[in-house]
Amino acid sequence: MLRAAVASGSDVGLKAKTFMDNAQLVPDEIVVDIVLNAIRDFPEAHPGFILDGFPRTVQQAEKLDEVLRAKGKVINWTIVIDVSDDRLVERITGRFMCSNCGESYHDSFKLPKVEGVCDRCGNTTFKRRSDDTSEKVRKRLLDYHRETKPLIDYYRSRGKLRVIDGELPISIVSHHVEEIMSSTKAETMVS
Repeated sequence: MLRAAVASGSDVGLKAKTFMDNAQLVPDEIVVDIVLNAIRDFPEAHPGFILDGFPRTVQQAEKLDEVLRAKGKVINWTIVIDVSDDRLVERITGRFMCSNCGESYHDSFKLPKVEGVCDRCGNTTFKRRSDDTSEKVRKRLLDYHRETKPLIDYYRSRGKLRVIDGELPISIVSHHVEEIMSSTKAETMVS
């Protein structure tokens, strides 16, 4: 949603871009505005929705809960995919993508089948995000531990936290996420 707001050139998107370009967390009031506008503007969000990367602070979570409560909705679950900082640095700094179709690759986990050629479209140019350097990732992790990690206790205290070991194989992590989502659908159907 943040990237879409930036791409749209909206006032709130341009404000967010300033922070994102400097590998800083976007302030709560900007993020909340973007997310609430997106939820309101997309009919697909009305039976239910998944938020990825939001909320990032307890203040954002409180504001989200307040707005949802006013609409008769609640957060069912919060899923934490737990990964060590060192593993995150390895994963993030190694990623790159095809500059044409956006196919994702990684220096250690997924290289193109033919060196320098995109598996999907055959393009020969690739790009990396400018903020995927070890230094910037570690700075983002410091911000995470200070600003976002307190959300774990926030949602745990409300009985809404589910933790998955993110260092397990992706198929197992995906299976655990699907189990949580299935339990939510079952509960919704019973209500």
